[in-house]
Amino acid sequence: MSCASCAISVETMLKTLPGIKKAAVNYGDRSVHVEFDNSATSLGSMRKAVQDIGYDLMIDLEDVQEKLEAIDRKQMKSMLFKLLVAIVCSLPILAISMLNHHITSADRWLMLALSLPVIFYSGSQFYITAWKQATHRSANMDTLVATGTGAAFLFSLVNTIAPQLLAQHGQPTHVYFESAAIIITFILTGRVLEEKAKHRASTAIKKLAGLQPKTITLRRNGEKMSVSPALVQPGDQMEVKPGDRIPADGKVVAGESYVDQSSITGEPVPAFKILDDKVFAGTLNQQGNLKIEATSLGSDSLLSHIIGLVQEAQSSKPPIQKLVDRIAAIFVPVVLIIGLITFVIWFFAGPEPTLNYALIAALSVLIIACPCALGLATPTALIVGLGRGASHGILVKDVSSLQQAYKVDTVIVDKTGTITIGKPLVSDITWFGSKSHRDLASIIYSLEKRSQHPLAESLCKYLAVEFPEIALTETELTGFVETRGAGVQAEISAKTYFSGNEAYMREMNVPIHQEAKVLISELKANARTLIFVGNSDELLTLIGMSDTLKPGAAEAVAEFNKMGIEVIMLTGDQPEAANFIAAQAGIHRVIAGALPHEKGDFIKKLQAENHTVAMIGDGINDSYALALADVGIAMAKGSDIALESAGITLMGSDLKQAVAAFRLSKAIIRKIRQNLFWAFVYNIIAIPLAAGVLFPLNGMLLSPMIAGAAMAMSSVSVVANSLRLLAVKI
Repeated sequence: MSCASCAISVETMLKTLPGIKKAAVNYGDRSVHVEFDNSATSLGSMRKAVQDIGYDLMIDLEDVQEKLEAIDRKQMKSMLFKLLVAIVCSLPILAISMLNHHITSADRWLMLALSLPVIFYSGSQFYITAWKQATHRSANMDTLVATGTGAAFLFSLVNTIAPQLLAQHGQPTHVYFESAAIIITFILTGRVLEEKAKHRASTAIKKLAGLQPKTITLRRNGEKMSVSPALVQPGDQMEVKPGDRIPADGKVVAGESYVDQSSITGEPVPAFKILDDKVFAGTLNQQGNLKIEATSLGSDSLLSHIIGLVQEAQSSKPPIQKLVDRIAAIFVPVVLIIGLITFVIWFFAGPEPTLNYALIAALSVLIIACPCALGLATPTALIVGLGRGASHGILVKDVSSLQQAYKVDTVIVDKTGTITIGKPLVSDITWFGSKSHRDLASIIYSLEKRSQHPLAESLCKYLAVEFPEIALTETELTGFVETRGAGVQAEISAKTYFSGNEAYMREMNVPIHQEAKVLISELKANARTLIFVGNSDELLTLIGMSDTLKPGAAEAVAEFNKMGIEVIMLTGDQPEAANFIAAQAGIHRVIAGALPHEKGDFIKKLQAENHTVAMIGDGINDSYALALADVGIAMAKGSDIALESAGITLMGSDLKQAVAAFRLSKAIIRKIRQNLFWAFVYNIIAIPLAAGVLFPLNGMLLSPMIAGAAMAMSSVSVVANSLRLLAVKI
């Protein structure tokens, strides 16, 4: 496709087929999203319909990226050769027309000969597509180019072969071979530059696709073999050496290593992976050898989902694009009418030679009117911006969220898992009694290792890090008993020990001395969850656990405040814990103890007060609130990512990614508006200039060659402006 009108033509043609429920063509990335009834139509019939109007449709989606790149290389090679032919032939034509004050008959025949390769080879696609469009009562940019250059060539051809036809009626016998040839040369130059710029615009998604290995070496039924990623089956085992990329989603079954997951999560710090930890395709093994067991099909990997999501978002249309599509649909017919009116006015009301002036003005109007810039304004900004976001772990599923995010004035954040780590960690530990810390740690580890309480695992991990030897030499115990939700007890060295909450300690008659009571009050005031360890004689250890603030959460809240966005915490947790975390994060408004439907009601209340609301949650528990918010942002959690739960998904756990998402949104919408502004202004100014509105004032009439150059550069300037998103700080 060569312009926005091409996209409209393809879209319109597809919609005429039976069984097509929806067809949305994206000019920027040359894709079409189709919903259809396969009992009423087929992919083959869609392809034939598209081919009938001069395009083609790729319906075989296996190895699609490689095939597209092969097509692009072939097309670019052809375009470059056609451009070379056009330049070689056009320059002598231009020299003859500019250097000779009197064009002889021999000059005309030479210019005709040099024009033929330009018209019928370099510019052939313009005429072929324009004809196919015309047979289906449609028009696009190629129609304008073909009409303008074709008229110039035919007029010159007549004046070369039979100059007497016009001369006998007193009309000048000028030739415009240089206009036809140079215009095609300029437009081909613009398209080559545009294709190269568009290629750069899509590099981010290509880099993501490049993370997928071509083949995977694995063991299946004891045999070592190399297979395509698409053929990986759950249960296949793969060995990943240091420096290799992990080929498929899976879990570690042997070895340990640091893995760089920045390509997936956007977080720069490598994650340490041990037995049973999840790993993702495309991430980089940095140090040790790992044996990975595949847990999903290669095509269902998280990386594949991310690539698919980004491609879908890039090919979708934000609301702002609807206006552009409506304009593009009527643009070419309107320009053809303006060109005809221009010709008529100049022919009947212009100065002598009227035909000469009429032809120049009409050609200039047809050539300079460029819907390409309009068509590129939105998709190129989306392709660059969304690709950049994906490389930073920001996935946009619904592009309309970008426009809404631009207007957000209130951000709602969940507490657990959003601004906190999401699981309680040991924050305070106080040792009492005469036993050594190591002996007490061994007793606690042995008790909690057998507990089913959610806090037990976190406590055991903490103790194993602080006292590594206790995990190797667990204390022997007998008579283990667990009281669900309260505590555990067991006999160790003929003495009974207890671990649990305060009520359990009182029930077991564990004495709590005054020093401990003061500390308990302080820890409760700081929203700590308390674990008591003791025996019938004394309290031995007091442990405080809390869900701690994520690194960077306070900085993110401060950044939102700088952007003029109010941050509100909306959580189902208790007020004490919520207020404690909110104070650490710098959040001044807290709604605690809210049930899921109450969260939704609060968002509705804010929206009724004319606030534009964004909700940041974990994408699962907050799904109702995420759906109601103007912008839903889900914080992803590994392979449990809720890709469908929100308009924007953050692959990492850093709240600063949410700030980056808002910055990205503002940058993309700003670029789209800039592109549309200049595209509209270009046409508003250029078409009247080409029609000759300044001629009565200063005798200025735009040359068709200048019009062609201006048209070509307008598209390139829009793409270049979109590429500036690559340098925007997010």
